[in-house]
Amino acid sequence: MEEPIVARYAKSKDASSDRWISGAVKRPGQLHRDLGIPQEEKIPSKKLEAATKRPGKVGQRARLAKTLRKM
Repeated sequence: MEEPIVARYAKSKDASSDRWISGAVKRPGQLHRDLGIPQEEKIPSKKLEAATKRPGKVGQRARLAKTLRKM
């Protein structure tokens, strides 16, 4: 008898999937450079919100930063 899909997924899950954030951030600090904000300062929420609406990599990085800010 074949295993349910959920059971197969649970077996294939490894320890590296617990740390997906480290793999998601390829260029640390790039969003700061894109927005012209010094590295030691936090990105203001209004600037981050405006950047989430931008297309391309800047928008993707801003959306990920917004998600990670909630964690």
